[in-house]
Amino acid sequence: MSRVLVVDDVPAVAEGYAYDLRRLGDFRTLVATGGREALDVLASEAVDCVILDLEMPGVDGFDVLEELARRDSEVPVIVYTGTGDYERCARAIRLGAYGFIDKAEPMRRVVQEIRSALERGRLASEVERLRDRLDEDAGLLGTSGPMLELKERIARLAPIPSPVLVLGESGTGKELVARRLHELGRAEGTPFVAVNGAALPENLVESELFGHEKGAFTGADRLRVGAFEAAGRGTLFLDEVGELAAATQAKLLRVLEERELTRVGGTRTVEVACRVVAATHRDLEADVADGRFREDLFYRLNVHVLRVPALRERLSDVPLLADHFLAATCRRFGVAPRKLGPGAAELLSAHDWRRNNVRELRNAVERMVIAGDGPVVEAADVPPEVREGGGEGRGSLLPADREGLTYQELKEEAERRIVQDALRRHDGHVTETARALGLADHSSLLKIMRRLGIERG
Repeated sequence: MSRVLVVDDVPAVAEGYAYDLRRLGDFRTLVATGGREALDVLASEAVDCVILDLEMPGVDGFDVLEELARRDSEVPVIVYTGTGDYERCARAIRLGAYGFIDKAEPMRRVVQEIRSALERGRLASEVERLRDRLDEDAGLLGTSGPMLELKERIARLAPIPSPVLVLGESGTGKELVARRLHELGRAEGTPFVAVNGAALPENLVESELFGHEKGAFTGADRLRVGAFEAAGRGTLFLDEVGELAAATQAKLLRVLEERELTRVGGTRTVEVACRVVAATHRDLEADVADGRFREDLFYRLNVHVLRVPALRERLSDVPLLADHFLAATCRRFGVAPRKLGPGAAELLSAHDWRRNNVRELRNAVERMVIAGDGPVVEAADVPPEVREGGGEGRGSLLPADREGLTYQELKEEAERRIVQDALRRHDGHVTETARALGLADHSSLLKIMRRLGIERG
């Protein structure tokens, strides 16, 4: 349900407008009786559209429009006036308002105007989303042997409704693989729902996956549909499935086997119809052997396995990817299109990209666009860690200039590099990094990081 903010310095008018919008338009409404209050509401609440009076004491409607422009707000604003001064309304349009109406307009006309503004905003968001998807989908660009094999397997598995386990390092494009499976295999228009097991607090994972009933726990003030239900007959993508707690693993296994679930706090079963695609950068077989991941769930998920190659395994694709990111970055920054020079392409193709694969390459290209200003991106614009022969990912653990350093300083520097490299490989995830380094727990790693002056970010 869309939320509309009505701003008018006459409280009775604002409340009356809000009431009619709820009654005729089925909108949720908020009210502000001045420009300053409106700006405070817009800074703290999710608002989909604003009805804004221009004539107000203190911070008037024009001030609100100017401040929203400074904030780069995308919320559509419809101004209204009771003076009939359309010259002022035209000025408001120049300041970014979507449209204007007279206070005497029939309320059904106002509702239609709001819906039109919301639809335009939805279309603009969809265009932006598709542009972002076009940039992100570059992760599956490539004509190298590993990529052609991956694409062939995706096409073969897409029509099959069985679970798929996608394996690959961070930044290789595992979610893109899941989306491609969905696009090629499910009925058109079905949902694609993504859940990241590593990003959710443990106490909310089950609610996120299976939903909850009203009153199931403190704060559950309404029924919530979980990701399995939201996915309908589409695809549920479980990213970082290896991070799920043991109790959640057990419930997930039951849902996969019985094709039904029970919401948290509920008793009624709900049928599950979606296809599950899970992904992880972890070695799940090793986790099974160590007792960190259920063996029965592992075999339930890995009916079919797709391994996404690391970028260093398909370096011949780097120039193609870099060209794509270069064009997308120039377009996003609003700068003239640039070309990738042969020297820059050679340096990029020689790097091993161990830190974050395709995502790391995209970030490097963005830095190159900022560093240079000519029509061609040259070798000198390539980031130093790439230009100097592979960076920390495969360079010496010790600093290049070691003259004058004591044994203790050299030891600390080597230890710092080891910890930093491990953190990068695990996307800054402290618990995972501690486990990979063989430490007792995450607090042991945090103590080492404090001693070495390594920031958590």
